[in-house]
Amino acid sequence: MDFYDLDLNDQVLDALDDMNFIECTPIQEHAIPAILEGRDLIGVAQTGTGKTAAYLLPVLSRLCDHPGQENKISCIIMSPTRELAQQIDQSMAGFSYYMPVSSVAVYGGNDGVRYEQEKRGLTLGADIIIATPGRLISHLSLNNIDLSQVEYFILDEADRMLDMGFSDDIMQIEKLLPRDRQTILFSATMPQKIQQLAHNILKNPVEIKIAVSKPAEKIKQEVIYCCEADKLKAVQWLFGTYPTQRVIIFASSKLKVKDITRALLRKGFNVGEMHSDLDQKERDAVMYAFKIQQLDILVATDIVARGIDIDDIQLVVNYDLPHDAEDYVHRIGRTARANNDGNALTLVSEKEYPGFKRMERQLEISIPSVELPDSFAKPELKEELPSNKRRSSRGGKKKNAQPKKNEATKNKDNSGQMKADNAKQNKPGSKKRKHNKSADKQVAPSDVLNDNSQDTDAKMQMPERTTDAGQTKEHTAASPAVPKKKKYHHRKKKNSPMTAKEAKQTMPSENGSTN
Repeated sequence: MDFYDLDLNDQVLDALDDMNFIECTPIQEHAIPAILEGRDLIGVAQTGTGKTAAYLLPVLSRLCDHPGQENKISCIIMSPTRELAQQIDQSMAGFSYYMPVSSVAVYGGNDGVRYEQEKRGLTLGADIIIATPGRLISHLSLNNIDLSQVEYFILDEADRMLDMGFSDDIMQIEKLLPRDRQTILFSATMPQKIQQLAHNILKNPVEIKIAVSKPAEKIKQEVIYCCEADKLKAVQWLFGTYPTQRVIIFASSKLKVKDITRALLRKGFNVGEMHSDLDQKERDAVMYAFKIQQLDILVATDIVARGIDIDDIQLVVNYDLPHDAEDYVHRIGRTARANNDGNALTLVSEKEYPGFKRMERQLEISIPSVELPDSFAKPELKEELPSNKRRSSRGGKKKNAQPKKNEATKNKDNSGQMKADNAKQNKPGSKKRKHNKSADKQVAPSDVLNDNSQDTDAKMQMPERTTDAGQTKEHTAASPAVPKKKKYHHRKKKNSPMTAKEAKQTMPSENGSTN
C-alpha cells in the first residue's frame, strides 16, 4: 500500500516524499488507519519493520488537523533506553519538518546543561515528549511537567521496558494522565505481563500482530562452531572471508567488548566500542563516527541491539550466544534493513551448543554452519537429552553405585559385627570395658583407641563426666547406685579452720547419716 492511500495530512506526505518513503510496511498499513480513527492499539512486530513511523505519522497528522492547547504537552512517548529515545527524536525531526510541532527528548546520562534544556522544554509545554521512564519520573518529582492535557500515551518496546523493571514507573506515570486519552502500545513480543499491562491501561484496543519473533527473510544466517578459547582467532579469520566494513560485533559483557576491541586494534582494524562504561557524550561520538563511516567495526553490548537505525550494516557477529531467541532476533535485525541484504554469524562454543539448538527450535529454523580451517580445535558438541529421557537426580542410578541392602541383610550384618566385637573383647589378656549407655550414644567406634598409651593420652585430654556432686560417674546400670555426697565437702577453703556450725553438720547422727 502507498502512503498516499492513507488519510494522512499533506504536510506529513510532503516530508515522506523528501525522505523517499513511498510504500508502507505491513505494520504501518494496519496500524496507521486504526490510530487515525482514535482507537487504542496493541502492535506486535519484529524489529526493523517500521514501528516508529507506524505511530509517529498518524499522531503528527492528528496534531496538525487538531492542535492541542498552547504551551501544553499533547503526547508522551516512552522509550526503554536513551539510544532508542534519540532514534525516535531523529525520526520526529524528519517527519515533522513541515509542521509547527515541537518535541523534546528527555533521557538520563547528561550534564546539568542538558537537564536545564529538558526542564525548559517541559515547562514551556512542548507538543511531544520522548522520554525514558526514570528521567520522566525525576522531572515529575520536581514538578517540572504538567500532564493534565496529554491526549496520546505511547509505549515503544514495551516488553523491553518491563524486562528492565520499569513496570511501576509506567503505572505511576499512567495515573497522572487524563483517562480520556488514546493509548498505543508497541512490542516485539506478547508475553503474559504485556497482556496484563495492556488490560490495565488500554480500552478495547485493536490488536495487530505481524511476523512475531522471526528474523527478516533477507538476513543470511550462519553459525560457526568453535572452542571458547578460539573465538577471537575465529573473528580474525572470518574477516578474511566476509566484509570488514559496516560490521557490528555483539558480546555479552563490557569486559569482552574491551578485550575484542583491543585485539582488533592491534591487528590494524578500524574499530570502536560501545558499552555502559561510556558516558553519553562518548556514546554519541562513537555512534556518529560509525554512522558517517569513520569506523568500520563497532564492538558493543546489547545496548545497541534495539533502537539503532543504520541502514547499511553488512554483517552482524554474535561473539556470544544471546540470552534468548528474542535477543537474537533483535541483534541480527541491525542488518538487512530498508529492504537491503545482510549477513549474521554466530560463534557457538561447547557450552553454548545446547542453548543454540533450543533457540533454533523456538524460531523453527535450521541455521547452516561454516567450517573453520583444520588449524582450529574441533569442539565437542553435545545436545541436551529431551526432558522425557533425562534421568532424575534422585531416581537415576549412579555410576559404580553399590546395591542397596534390605533390612534383613542389614540386621544380619549388624549382629555379625556385634558378635565379632564381643569375641575380640573376651580374648585372654584383653581388658573388658565397662558398658556405659550414655557414652555409647556420644562416642563413635572410630574414636576408641586400642593402644594403651593412646588411651591414656585421650583420658588426659578429655574431661571426665561428673555427676551433680562433682564425682566421676563409674557405675553402670547393673551396679548398685553410689549415694551422692553433699556439695559442701568440695567447698572447704584450704588451711582454713572448720567453724562450729560446719563441725556440727558433719557429726554423724543416731541413724548414721549426716545432718
